[in-house]
Amino acid sequence: MSEQSAHPDVITAAAQGRLKSFIERIERLEEQKAAVTGDLKDVYAEAKGEGFDTKVMKRVVSLRRKDKMKVQEEDTLLDLYLSAIGGL
Repeated sequence: MSEQSAHPDVITAAAQGRLKSFIERIERLEEQKAAVTGDLKDVYAEAKGEGFDTKVMKRVVSLRRKDKMKVQEEDTLLDLYLSAIGGL
């Protein structure tokens, strides 16, 4: 396939409309993502202000997202590896 056929110089009107639609959706989602990121920072800052350890909170959120069996497997491997090197 030639370079020219892989990247046509002309996009049909229908394709232009579809492309514009994708770009606008992506832009809206990026705006929403920025807003959510800001909201998360605010919640973590509030929790920190009340004395909670935000690093540990982030770890808890991460663990809750994972499958329980996967967490148990990781914990078992961590214990095994620590035991193998004589602990911390």
